[in-house]
Amino acid sequence: MLLPDVASDPLPPEAAEWRKAFGILRPSSPPCRYISATAWANIHEAFTDFIERFGAEAVSLGWKATELFGVHPEHGTLRVDWCGVMFTGGQKAIGIEPNRILFGNVSGYRNVHGAPVCVPIWEFAARGQKP
Repeated sequence: MLLPDVASDPLPPEAAEWRKAFGILRPSSPPCRYISATAWANIHEAFTDFIERFGAEAVSLGWKATELFGVHPEHGTLRVDWCGVMFTGGQKAIGIEPNRILFGNVSGYRNVHGAPVCVPIWEFAARGQKP
């Protein structure tokens, strides 16, 4: 008897890793103390939606986890100037381009050379930091 083919993940490995790493974070438990529970639930939903709808395209356009989901390595979201595009958008993305993510009336742009080096939110959370 032949086994049916198992459907492969439509996301490239890098985006699948984003989904896996981000999926560990609970929507009811903000990883940074400066994010309210309500705001974090909305952010969590927007990030999950982005990975599923735009993850493959983001990878093909060369977006990195830190550019999308990054935070300051010690201060988390308190340093918004270090945050990735998805934090600055504040809502679900509606489109992606090589150097920006569209959020309706707002766009977030890819970091430029010389920008601070941040860490993905899931790495920040794994350290157990709450700033």
